[in-house]
Amino acid sequence: MRWAKRPGVPATLLLWLVLAVLSGPFAARLGDAAGAEGQQAPALPGTQSARVAEALNPAGGPEPLPLAVLWTRADGGRITPLQERSARQVVDRLAGPAAAPFPSRDGEAVAAVVEAGPDRLAEQLTSVREAAAGVPGTVVHLAGPAAAQVDLEDSFARTDGMLLAVALGGVVVILLWVYRSALVPLLVIAGALLSLSTASALLYGLARSGLLAVDGQAQGIVFVLVIGASTDYGLLLVARCREEAHRGEESRTAIAVARRATAPPVIASAATVACAMMTLVLATLPADRSLGPAVALAMACSAVTSLTFLPAALVLCGRRVLHTRAPGGGAGPWKGPARAIRCRPRRTWLVCLSLLAAGAACAPLLQQDGVPLHRALPAGSASVTGQAVLARHFPAGTASPLAIVAPRAESTRAAGTASATPGIAAVVVGRESERTTLILATLTDPPDSDRARRTVERLRASLTGTGALVGGQAAQLADIHTAAARDHRLIMPLVLLVVLVVLVILLRCLLLPVLLVVAAGAGLLAALGAAALALRLFWGSSATEPAVVLFSFVFLVALGVDYNIFLVHRVRGEAVTKGTAAGVLAGLTSTGGVISAAGLVLAATFAALGVMPLLYLVQIGLIVSVGVLIDTLLVRLFLVPALMTDLGPRVWWPSRLAGDRAPHAPAALPAPEAGGASSSPAPAMRT
Repeated sequence: MRWAKRPGVPATLLLWLVLAVLSGPFAARLGDAAGAEGQQAPALPGTQSARVAEALNPAGGPEPLPLAVLWTRADGGRITPLQERSARQVVDRLAGPAAAPFPSRDGEAVAAVVEAGPDRLAEQLTSVREAAAGVPGTVVHLAGPAAAQVDLEDSFARTDGMLLAVALGGVVVILLWVYRSALVPLLVIAGALLSLSTASALLYGLARSGLLAVDGQAQGIVFVLVIGASTDYGLLLVARCREEAHRGEESRTAIAVARRATAPPVIASAATVACAMMTLVLATLPADRSLGPAVALAMACSAVTSLTFLPAALVLCGRRVLHTRAPGGGAGPWKGPARAIRCRPRRTWLVCLSLLAAGAACAPLLQQDGVPLHRALPAGSASVTGQAVLARHFPAGTASPLAIVAPRAESTRAAGTASATPGIAAVVVGRESERTTLILATLTDPPDSDRARRTVERLRASLTGTGALVGGQAAQLADIHTAAARDHRLIMPLVLLVVLVVLVILLRCLLLPVLLVVAAGAGLLAALGAAALALRLFWGSSATEPAVVLFSFVFLVALGVDYNIFLVHRVRGEAVTKGTAAGVLAGLTSTGGVISAAGLVLAATFAALGVMPLLYLVQIGLIVSVGVLIDTLLVRLFLVPALMTDLGPRVWWPSRLAGDRAPHAPAALPAPEAGGASSSPAPAMRT
């Protein structure tokens, strides 16, 4: 109560005002520190591709990116000898005579592969394009890793502001619909923006100091997660404030009581997501490892802002904000579901499980074979067009050949084995050193495709015993795919264990947390199945990256616990005085509206990832949005209450509540007061 009295509230608001001024610019500047995750994947230490990279670049440091420069006739005809000589002169000026251009078999194109340094890549490509335009009567195309990297960085730079605008726009629309008032949405959005600016400032400092790598993928996910989580916590706090106010509490007292009551579920929710995401630090891939701490830091900012700034702002505005429309219309809309659960709990959870099983049956349709970057980038990107031209006239892997480092005594055998391997179009023996020979093998497929990965696996198996190592971009991506499979086997069970431990600590029992984790798993499988069907219908393919399934798993399991905590924490507080059956009904009736609204907000914010430039980020947004809706509207509001009602006090085993076998009066629905607040006794949630 003391917090709600002066000078606590003015001091809190003043502190946040100062933080807003200091941290505000960093939400926009974070993109400068965040590097887009490009097509040139880093070699993983200890792998064949890493050993080849070390052999080719003993000094270390950033490696240059291959760039394919292509010329085709503007009228679609064959390249003339004059045009070919002109192209050769251009390449000599750009990279020297070693990178001589070569014509296509159909004679309609000529190409050269040059190297571009990783620094100021966009400027280098502009210079290359201007120089290549000097070949008369031709159209110039750029393809390969360097061109794709530039398009990727440009796409991320153009979508940062759009992502934030779309996410905030969706949240504002939902909040206006929920409250029919502008003041409460304004306060909730202000809290979310403060959380975002604070998290962005901290991440910017960590990225600039080199302590944490923040790429465009992490930035986009942090943006939508902070907006969604902060808004959800704000909804929970405002709903409880209104409930206390309708019980007759003075506004400052109501807000202080609500803050104290919502602090445990908010802190537990943020801690659960943070702990689940921190398991990613055990991942093999650097981008996955950096995402865990970034999200954990963002969740901490969301929780702190929701429990400090927002209550202070509510106190400043007074009772005006405590008499707006309740989320979901109060208890009224949940009388029907609560009555159905009370009368037929077993039938209810059986129907829910049947629906989840139907969705989960489609989960195998989601293929984790990977998506080539030229298919994942926006269709109008220059590198996508260039890759299409390259594949039409040359082998698709021309821009990124495999690099085979073989002992000199085995070089002839290694070259012959590579030539005979399906999926390899051409083999060229390159430079020789005292002990090794470099062999370049051109793939028939794009180097980041599933077929190229299988070609690498076949080649490595064929070269066993020769001492030859296979590297290059396709080999690096094959090693990453293998590492991702290992990460799945390690991180997924660990996330489930972390979530289970947090729930056991929060609920002080064992059986219910196990049921909640199983329910979260069922909801996840149903979401994957539904998303796979949507991808097949609207994108024509359900192929995705292994990281999409891993991130979706971590997010859905961790975020699903949010609504577990919101619901079950309230049910436990009610069950202490009313018994389990009545506690379930009271908890569902009083929190059903806010959980539904929170689910819509979180689904809308993740759906905003649809404006991101990479297909796999769009897929993450789709899977998480569908999963959140399934979780909030089916699992948390029907399946979990029905299971708890059917099991009765046994659901709290082995806590003392499980031993409460005394018969309780028939569970009655709490009558809503003005504005839809529950009439359950105030002590029920003050434990």
